[in-house]
Amino acid sequence: MAERYLEEINFELARALGRPRAVLDVGCGRGLNGEIAHGKGAYVVGIEHWKPSVDAARARMDEVIEADIEHDDSARALGDRRFDLILFGDVLEHTRDPMGVMNRFLPFLEDGGHVIVSLPNVAAWTVRLGLLAGNFEYAQSGILDETHLRFFTRHTAARLVERAGLELLWVGLNPLIVRSALGIVRKALLTDQGPGDPADLRNNPLYQAYVRWLRPVEGMVAAAAPGMLSFQTIVVGRKPPARRKLSLTVGMISMNEEGAVGSVIDDIKRHAPGAEILVVDSSSDRTPQIAEERGARVVRQVPPRGYGPAMDRLLYEAKTEVIVTMDCDGTYPADRILAFHRFVEDGADLVNGTRTRHRADAMEFANFVANRVFAEAARILHGIPTTDVHSGMRAYRTSMLRGIDLDPNGPALPVELLVVPARLGYRIVEVDIPYFTRIGSTTLNRFDSTVWTFRRLLRANVGQRARRDRIKVM
Repeated sequence: MAERYLEEINFELARALGRPRAVLDVGCGRGLNGEIAHGKGAYVVGIEHWKPSVDAARARMDEVIEADIEHDDSARALGDRRFDLILFGDVLEHTRDPMGVMNRFLPFLEDGGHVIVSLPNVAAWTVRLGLLAGNFEYAQSGILDETHLRFFTRHTAARLVERAGLELLWVGLNPLIVRSALGIVRKALLTDQGPGDPADLRNNPLYQAYVRWLRPVEGMVAAAAPGMLSFQTIVVGRKPPARRKLSLTVGMISMNEEGAVGSVIDDIKRHAPGAEILVVDSSSDRTPQIAEERGARVVRQVPPRGYGPAMDRLLYEAKTEVIVTMDCDGTYPADRILAFHRFVEDGADLVNGTRTRHRADAMEFANFVANRVFAEAARILHGIPTTDVHSGMRAYRTSMLRGIDLDPNGPALPVELLVVPARLGYRIVEVDIPYFTRIGSTTLNRFDSTVWTFRRLLRANVGQRARRDRIKVM
């Protein structure tokens, strides 16, 4: 009996998706990767030529173009559309000219847009043992799939992305240790004589137990020797952002700031007159009315869901190419907004305004010490030379934000918003800023903030290290 197709989630590719708006899934197959991207809110277009897969993919994503990705007609069918993420998920190894396929579709990538390439690792230990025994046998699936025309190691997969003119951000893996026994499960599932369901593997209790309990540990072990212990190599690159004029949003979150929000918005308009001002508000007082009267765009988040969800909403509501964040309480200097904006126009992905390289009079000594302890923890755990992981004044390139996806629930989200981009290889600039006495009272819960700070520092440790130090301290 011919082996039927069993779907398996590419977990590392799914983790790397970020929060894209528009996705092109090249060689989308049955659309499993595209379905995951669609679930993150993206509009997903797939290209596939095998009719049974086309039909399955159309039920999972927004649009599927039936075409052969090795022919120019497949690219012409896209017209003048642009995408902020292009997926090449386990497809290039099936093509005669992988570089030619990439070059055919990369012109549809937005400036600063991301590319994810997933390729099987021919240098995996199982293949090496087979070669030592004199065996190189093709199979109906896996690394030596009989339809594979090209083979890649971890090194050559990364080199393919760089040769395509993309900036290499990081390289991940799907492990091959416990997973090498997957064939036993597959054989058990394939004893049925009927066509079966492609989701049988994903729905199998034994496989689900592996995913939940063993795979996280397996991934950490495989990271120690990725060239040998990985089944798939996942490479994330991006189109290098051009140095040009970028549109700007100044964003704030507010909750009962009616005593300060008007003067802060006036200050922003004076120092950054061309910027959109965006406020995500959860107030019960007149804060949103005052903000709108001063010319801000107000997005209401009621009932309040906390700082993290409000900041998450703020960052992804911005329609411009840069967003500079501030607080509504007058603590941050509006006269630095355009300087932060220029750093991004000159090539930075994130500008972190540090309040704690030196203690400002407006900051309590205990808060200063706590912030320096948090920063030292970031240096020890992640090698990040920062002095302020909690700053509320930052500039973010929005295409970078589309490349990451964090859990916003809980306090201390700014910690991961700094640490994760640093680990993933984005360019970060840190500059000193003054810090002023706040207008109004604080709602900060110091205990919760401390607990969540260390929780987020530890959680961010699962990310891939940057290939080189990209943090520049000014």
